[in-house]
Amino acid sequence: MMRPKIAFAMAADKTKYVFDAAALAQLAAHCEIVQEAPLDSFSDPQARAVLAEIDILVTGWGCPRISAEVVKAAPRLKLIAHAAGTVKYMLDPAVYAAGIAVTHAADANAVPVAEYTLAAIIFANKRMFEMRDRYRADPARVSSYALTNEPIGNYHRTVGLVGASRIGRKVAKFLQGFDFTVLLSDPYVQAGDPILAQVELVDIDTVMARSDVVSMHAPSLPTTRAMIGARELGLMRDGATFINTARGALVDEAALIAELQSGRIHAVIDVTEPEIPEVGSPLYSLPNVFLTPHVAGAIGTERLRLGQLVVEEIERFIAGVPLEFAVEPALLERLA
Repeated sequence: MMRPKIAFAMAADKTKYVFDAAALAQLAAHCEIVQEAPLDSFSDPQARAVLAEIDILVTGWGCPRISAEVVKAAPRLKLIAHAAGTVKYMLDPAVYAAGIAVTHAADANAVPVAEYTLAAIIFANKRMFEMRDRYRADPARVSSYALTNEPIGNYHRTVGLVGASRIGRKVAKFLQGFDFTVLLSDPYVQAGDPILAQVELVDIDTVMARSDVVSMHAPSLPTTRAMIGARELGLMRDGATFINTARGALVDEAALIAELQSGRIHAVIDVTEPEIPEVGSPLYSLPNVFLTPHVAGAIGTERLRLGQLVVEEIERFIAGVPLEFAVEPALLERLA
């Protein structure tokens, strides 16, 4: 039996470390790698020649959209293995119409996001970002020590999760090792779901009103756009922290900024809408905001998990074993 032919399509400057030498060697043991250098376009003659002979296409961040024309140019293509998280925006319906299987590494990318969220929760409850600023301004530690006598810390605190996504579920699991009460709001969670052993299922208003920290883990859908607005933010306790590592579109940013400018709540924000806030946005300078540039997901060597997951999925596919992380068309619409 001939070994399947494989190629890569991704932006090299965004995918360093995804496939190291060991991962490539593991792939080469099962596949013929047509071209190790990733394609960054599907339109030139060389790319079309590669597409014409491959059975498996490994994609990643920066992959061009896989259009109906690309599918037509790849008549042998049987599997698209996405070595990153979100895959739905790069797939034309022609992919599924052609019977091409799709898998992705979102589960691997969820690990560092959940780790980031856990760190943010712990630091938020201890008011570490404010503690840092007070110490810088007052090396004598008078104001820092004053903060330690406030009702802060991580003992008997309430953490609210919005969305039982793969990231939300990993966060819930991490939180089991702490003295937290964990609330969850997700309309899709049904009786018998294993996560109910770890959380208390409540509505969104209860999450916002009862939690010391609220963390967003819902997908970006038409129905979830701006799901957190002025009313929801107004329900939060004084001194509570709002964390968003999901999608900026989930939040009415103007309402969030207004609430933050009041100084009543704090925020840890990794994602915004637009992707980069406009120059002069208060999010860059508000003292009660910890803003990061969409880096909660896999960065640096954390990307190795993405490549390893994809290699293992390709091995399953070649062996005729069901894919563990297959992306079916019905699932695609509910992905982040």
